[in-house]
Amino acid sequence: MSDQNVRNAGFTSSGITGGSLASSMMSQEARSSGGGVHSGGPTATLQEMGARGSTHSSGFTSSGISGGSQASQMMSQEARSHGGGTPRGGTTSTVQSISMGGKGGR
Repeated sequence: MSDQNVRNAGFTSSGITGGSLASSMMSQEARSSGGGVHSGGPTATLQEMGARGSTHSSGFTSSGISGGSQASQMMSQEARSHGGGTPRGGTTSTVQSISMGGKGGR
């Protein structure tokens, strides 16, 4: 289910779909960072998953983040850099939300 949710949001193997949640996220992220989308940010991470066609191999699943996965390492690193929690709108929470069919918490 989470792979389909990522595609439904507009992150596909052919790129970001115009007029989608993905294009809105990309635009918002680019504006807030002065014109570009950062590697490792929510848009880039989700597009990488959409291009590969799999969120499960990264550890973002419809039932949560898999222990010992790339996703859990990302969450841990983000929590350490933010004093113990993952921020709303951060990479981990946005990717997990969209993997579960949400709007990314933005």
